[in-house]
Amino acid sequence: MSGSEARGLREQEFAALMAQFQPFESQPVLAVGVSGGRDSLALAVLAHDWSTARKGRVLALIVDHGLRPESGAEARATLERLGGLGLAGEILTWEGPKPASALQETARGARYRLLFDSCRRRGILHLLVGHHSGDQAETIAMRAARRSGPDGLAGMAAVVEHRDARLLRPLVGVPRERLTATLRARAVGWVDDPSNDDRRFERVRVRQDLIAASSIVPEPAVRAARDRELTAAALAALEVEPDGLLALDHIIMSRLNRQIAARLLGRVVQSIGGSEYPPRRDRVERAAARLSEGAIPGKSGKSQDFTLSGCRLMLRRLPGSRRQRWIVRAESGRRDERKQSQPLVPAVFFACGASGAPHLD
Repeated sequence: MSGSEARGLREQEFAALMAQFQPFESQPVLAVGVSGGRDSLALAVLAHDWSTARKGRVLALIVDHGLRPESGAEARATLERLGGLGLAGEILTWEGPKPASALQETARGARYRLLFDSCRRRGILHLLVGHHSGDQAETIAMRAARRSGPDGLAGMAAVVEHRDARLLRPLVGVPRERLTATLRARAVGWVDDPSNDDRRFERVRVRQDLIAASSIVPEPAVRAARDRELTAAALAALEVEPDGLLALDHIIMSRLNRQIAARLLGRVVQSIGGSEYPPRRDRVERAAARLSEGAIPGKSGKSQDFTLSGCRLMLRRLPGSRRQRWIVRAESGRRDERKQSQPLVPAVFFACGASGAPHLD
């Protein structure tokens, strides 16, 4: 669909996209990360309509990174524009010195830290961000270049469970042209960040060079089937120790399909180690093979323990039993308690699951 043919996203369509994240509170309160660009502004407008129809509300969170002299004025103009649309907002400022290298990665970490801190302070459980299908394709292309495993090549998750709030990406399958059309239909303007055209940044180079990712993006039905397999594996193999450590049953892991075992292990070490992404495919596949083949050392005393992506994996036997489990714990000094990552299983088993979450009325 070309830009001239694109039509705006209708309220019913957005409601269908939000349905995948149910249940919500009876009067849902949402935070939306808004940069002032077209994608996040379109999301804020759509989320405002959705929540208002359910007697809820939206808070727009605008992060001023302070990387350009005009960023403060742009943040204030975005706040004013949102106010004219009936949305409350707050400007969050990234204080302190800025790094000379890895600027985008550091800025991204600062942005999410500020967003989640605001959600925690305000007791908001749902944080929406405006990633769309073009962002997804770029992410997959970059991860493919890094030889990511199956989870990395699956792209950004639509829902990510964090300690402070649920990160939701309702637009991750929507083309950017439709978001632009959504704003134009409502006569809403936006600000284009010049850094989006700066070829110093990897994502910009991927976008401008039109690196094709469609051939490695799995169909939604395929992804859903893979997620069901992963969920079943997690429920069978994962155990939570009394001290909060995670353990993987040795026998069950050895019987899993090798690819599923690698995906599950990748999710576990990503979560425990606090990494931004799952381990590289070759590393996690070799590690999954070790999980299947491990055994408690005999008289030789040779340990089967090993490390992977900031985690230490230790094969241990239950007291008074022949059952063996792999204990997964963060390497000493490696765990950043502020970092959160993708959930081990889908969101239904987490904060807003069907088990009677305390925030649901």
